[in-house]
This record gives sequence, C-alpha cells and structure tokens, in this order.
Amino acid sequence: MIILLGYMGSGKSAVGKHLAASLALPFLDFDDYIEEKEGMSITEIFKSKGEIYFRKAEHIHLKELLAHKPEVVLSLGGGTPCYSGNIELILAASKHVFYLNTSIPVLTGRLIKEKSHRPVIAHLNEADLTEFIGKHLFERNAFYRKAHHSILVKDKSIAEIASEIKQLL
Repeated sequence: MIILLGYMGSGKSAVGKHLAASLALPFLDFDDYIEEKEGMSITEIFKSKGEIYFRKAEHIHLKELLAHKPEVVLSLGGGTPCYSGNIELILAASKHVFYLNTSIPVLTGRLIKEKSHRPVIAHLNEADLTEFIGKHLFERNAFYRKAHHSILVKDKSIAEIASEIKQLL
C-alpha cells in the first residue's frame, strides 16, 4: 500500500491516480471511501452530523481499511493524519507513506479556484484563505512530517511527482 498525505489542494488525488496507473494498482480516494460507507457526502456529514462525528467515523473507517492491507495507492483527506492517533495507524500499515509538501502560495493559488467545491473555505477571500492555510499547515505539519518521505511539490508536474515517488519505492 502506498499512502499519500498532505493539505487539501496538494495534489494527492491527481498524483495518486497517475501513480496508480503507472504501477498498475487501483487508486482509492479515502474521502470517496468514507462517503460510500456513510451513504452521504463529506459536506453532508459535516452539515448534518458535525466535525466530531466525521472525525470519529473517519477513524473507524481508516482502521477498517488499513486492517485489510489492500494493494492500492491511497489518497487521504487533508486532516486524516491529524486526529485520533491516525498517523500512527498509517505509519504502521505501510512503509510507503508520502507527504506532498506544498507551499502556502501554491496552495492558495490552487484552492482559490476550487472554493465553491470546498465548503470549509468557500466563504474566504484570498487574503483570509492564505491565513487559513498557514494556520492549518502550522498545526498539521507535525503530523505530515512523520511520513516516511516528503516530496517537495513546487513547480513539478503530476508525472514528475509520481516518478519521484516511484524512485523511492
């Protein structure tokens, strides 16, 4: 199992799909997995049941998925490693955990275009979004940096990032 983690907008899904295809492995987006198990979208879970419920469900579904040790490229949600001891579960389940390390300006540039699809940031202007990302990265970096490998995203293409990961496998 190859696991990708990092902040929203870091490219986990895009890189994961490319990497999975190049390795002839299935790709699994953990948010999609949670939505299937819960029978509703992440947005609906947050709205109707709240973040505490979501984080508990996320932990339960992560434990269940990792216990099966599927041969997949797994893209985690941005917050998944940061709650309920999840990072320890992740590191114990795979020797191939990659942090897609992306700068605040790059994340802001990507996420400002996707705001309407991301309810957590939909109400933020660009300056507030930059501050929001910076605060979150500060809080989450201790978890992200526990990954076995850190890939600097910078100006690299999806193919270049996937190739760098393959070289480290």
